[in-house]
Amino acid sequence: MIDFEKELHTILQDDPLGLLTVKAKASSVMNSDERLIASFEEINSFIREHGHEPAESRDINERRMYSRLKGLRNNPTTAEPLAEYDEFDLLSEPEKVEPVELNTVEDVLKYDTLGVLDDSAQDIFTLAHVSKPVDRPEYVARRKKCEEFDQFEPLFRAIHAGLKSKEKVTRKFNSERQIEPGKFFILDGMLVLVANKGEWEKKNFGNVNARLYCVFENGTESNLYLRSLAAAFWKDQHSRQVIDAKQLELFKDEEQTSGEEEPTGYIYVLRSLSEDPQIQEIANPYKIGFSRNPVAERIQKAVQEPTYLMADVEQVAEWATYDLNPQKLELLLHSFFAEACIELDVFDNDRKRHTPREWFDVPLHFVKAAVDMLISGEIVNYRYDHARQEIVER
Repeated sequence: MIDFEKELHTILQDDPLGLLTVKAKASSVMNSDERLIASFEEINSFIREHGHEPAESRDINERRMYSRLKGLRNNPTTAEPLAEYDEFDLLSEPEKVEPVELNTVEDVLKYDTLGVLDDSAQDIFTLAHVSKPVDRPEYVARRKKCEEFDQFEPLFRAIHAGLKSKEKVTRKFNSERQIEPGKFFILDGMLVLVANKGEWEKKNFGNVNARLYCVFENGTESNLYLRSLAAAFWKDQHSRQVIDAKQLELFKDEEQTSGEEEPTGYIYVLRSLSEDPQIQEIANPYKIGFSRNPVAERIQKAVQEPTYLMADVEQVAEWATYDLNPQKLELLLHSFFAEACIELDVFDNDRKRHTPREWFDVPLHFVKAAVDMLISGEIVNYRYDHARQEIVER
């Protein structure tokens, strides 16, 4: 007697030609990780819409998702990269599946999940229950009406006006680091505002994620996870971030940006340990600069270099940068703190005079605030007032 259940599982799990895979339209080929995330997001979307996990139903599409979820649960190694996207805790424990025995005709009829014995069934080449793929992101199902949209609508109008006047421009989405509160993006041809971000939460496999509060210009809102939104951006090849036009030159050109997670350099802050009386009189002698290599390598011979005031230095802060223009970066930082620049004459071992221009008398917390604005691109709108010791608008 044919074991229909076993044969069906074999067909669904061993599909070398991908005949049962419903592929969404895409403008470019996704890598294996992106395909895995997209397939798992399809399961999340199903649960949001139907309120339950995919089951062994007669719907081939649902049964395909059921088999995929079952395979992920039984293979923790494969499922590990999906921990950040597991908002329903689907991968917490492997699923225990009880074997089904088909010993009688009644059993065969009961478990005829594809309806092949139904008189009304069509031939096996007619896919009657397969959903038509749409060129829309899966997370749409989680949106709901924004009851306070009247508070956000003027912001969207201002963004459209800025784009029309060229005061606003767009840049490519390259990293999750771009997703911060107050940022506007274009996703699936629609503006979306990241209005708020919750605390980072520890998820499965030790990974972390954060809930977002996003508002869309069509009057809907969503509280999806940050990495789910990032996955949607990566899947939409036309997704963009909206920024001020004067911020654009701070970022590297799209052709130069690979989107990889390797840092392009480091912003650093050093404190002088010089015993020179004129330096010790300065309250906050900090060197602010940029290095393409780890800072620890740069300062090994500080006592021999005028740029470090011919003395040892203490590294007090370091930030990795990923898609910033290094030349523009240093210029903006030094311009930002221009009023606090320390004018010093330093003599090297050959008694040659030098005047380093990267040392500033400024409290450390202002330096950290400036770097945060630099990474976001907002630094172009502000400057440091040394007399008042505060950051003010230009």
